[in-house]
Amino acid sequence: MTALPSFLGLPDRLADGRPPRAVIFGAGHGSTYPGKDSSGYALAADAIRAASQGDAPLVEHWDFDLGGPLFDDKPACCVDAGDISTILHDNAENRARIEAKTREILSLPAVPILLGGDDSVVIPFLAGFADHGPIWILQIDAHIDWRDEVHGERYGYSSPMRRASEMPHVAGMVQVGLRSVGSARLAEIEAAQHYGSRFVTAREVHVQGVEAALRHIPEGARVVVTFDCDSLDPGIMPGVAARTPGGLTYTQAIDLIAGLGKRARIVGFDLVELYPPADIDGLSAVTAARLLVNVIGTIARQV
Repeated sequence: MTALPSFLGLPDRLADGRPPRAVIFGAGHGSTYPGKDSSGYALAADAIRAASQGDAPLVEHWDFDLGGPLFDDKPACCVDAGDISTILHDNAENRARIEAKTREILSLPAVPILLGGDDSVVIPFLAGFADHGPIWILQIDAHIDWRDEVHGERYGYSSPMRRASEMPHVAGMVQVGLRSVGSARLAEIEAAQHYGSRFVTAREVHVQGVEAALRHIPEGARVVVTFDCDSLDPGIMPGVAARTPGGLTYTQAIDLIAGLGKRARIVGFDLVELYPPADIDGLSAVTAARLLVNVIGTIARQV
């Protein structure tokens, strides 16, 4: 059986024995709702890896998104550790494995980069930072994800920010890209506002620029970015389950990442909710791969 390619052809460890600055890993399943099938999301990590292969020979070339080569003319510092084993509906065990892998990467120390999976994988990913707080969260998403439970499940894809608000090591959060109706009821809006979450709509970013979100992040803060693919406009990211017009542009997304890297410190990143069965000609996977390149480049440039 032929091994699937890694992201950008990156190795699973650095040849010279140096600890990596960042480690990519995939998790196909988190906490799936009863009677639901999240198998389509489990295809996302390898779709992103496959979409990156065209750029694999170009890693040392000039990248105009980054203003220089990916690793800023320094030795490569990112590895792809592949996927951890997860099983549909094995919710508690999936959470345990995601949290354990996150803790393992942080202990190197390195920046964990998680490829989901639906939004439920975010909860154990954030839980893995319990000994590395305080952290802020920058959620880039069309939805606020503050449901307390759905069908009796408190750790599903509608609840990651609600669960994050209960984690003592989370100091605050900014939620950007919000638009349309979404899944939030008034009670969830009020709970998020009572907690102190800062809402930034997609429209505000269109009018004011990314500073509308970045100004809420304390300078020098340690920040975990959780990136839901439906934050982007479906015209450029059609491969999602909840297509909603009016979303962020690719340029706004990479400007958020670059701006955050200059204002604060990115200590973790996840990309979730890519749904390859809904993609069109692989466009969403290509866009997701380019976003990930920008994340790696920004982390490589952090002091």
